[in-house]
Amino acid sequence: MTGTCAALTTEHTQWNFCPNVGAAYAFAVFFGLTTIAHIAQAIVYRKAYSWVIIFSGLAQTLTYIFRILSILHPDSFAAYVAWFVLILVAPLFTNAYVYMALGRMLWNYVADAKIYRITAWRLGMYFVILDIVAFVVQVYGAASASGNGITRDEVLKGLHIYMAGVGIQQFFIFVFVLFAIKLHRTILSQGTLNITNSSAKSPFPLLYTIYAVLLLITIRIIFRLVEYSEGLTSKIPSHEVYQYTLDSLPMLIALVLLNVVHPGQVMRGKECDIPGRRQRKAMGSEKSAMPLSGSLSSGLP
Repeated sequence: MTGTCAALTTEHTQWNFCPNVGAAYAFAVFFGLTTIAHIAQAIVYRKAYSWVIIFSGLAQTLTYIFRILSILHPDSFAAYVAWFVLILVAPLFTNAYVYMALGRMLWNYVADAKIYRITAWRLGMYFVILDIVAFVVQVYGAASASGNGITRDEVLKGLHIYMAGVGIQQFFIFVFVLFAIKLHRTILSQGTLNITNSSAKSPFPLLYTIYAVLLLITIRIIFRLVEYSEGLTSKIPSHEVYQYTLDSLPMLIALVLLNVVHPGQVMRGKECDIPGRRQRKAMGSEKSAMPLSGSLSSGLP
């Protein structure tokens, strides 16, 4: 938004354009509502790992709460930095959640719970660790770029570090998609479901949701790479419509999609959770299987 406003006229303001406080209020409410829904679903489905997606929604809600505070108090460095850092790193938790969900799908829908020789209980763990690596790099870069009183070169260096972290995240997503496709094809080829997890429903709605969420995250990553590719001369940060449509909106849709097709809804009950090491050892290396109820025809072309 252009023109004259308190965000521009206040002494020591952190803003270089007039931000839309109405849009910030709207997204704070939207993210808050989907977060509340995720909290309720985690309780109803009794899925402790859902704290990850809850944290993602909470972080993105706080992003816009701090953005509102920053708009109302343009000279507040703390409020500005809080929303700036949170909006950059919060989506990583959505990313981690789909990694964890796919690991549980591997346990529930593949007879030996392995793809590419990686077991279900290790798949999610490996990719979450990789996501943490990307998270640390991005947080360091974002924090470095938002320090108070730092030089132009230091800001630019921080942005470059953040972009490297985003690039790492996208590379891991590409690798993860290969695992998701392999899981998809394995389910189609075997047409079986673990007998101990017979309360699980058809996996395909959740698989397609995971594909959609990863696509939305990729759109957001491409936007961030383009945004900072021109360094401090980029005009994109001064036009918040891009941030809303290519960052916050895709992440909001991702959270809502995971409300509509919640992993706990597809893989219901404690029997669908990956058991501990002792229980797995007692079960043996091979898992019994039974025909999956319903058709498996809605697979990859």
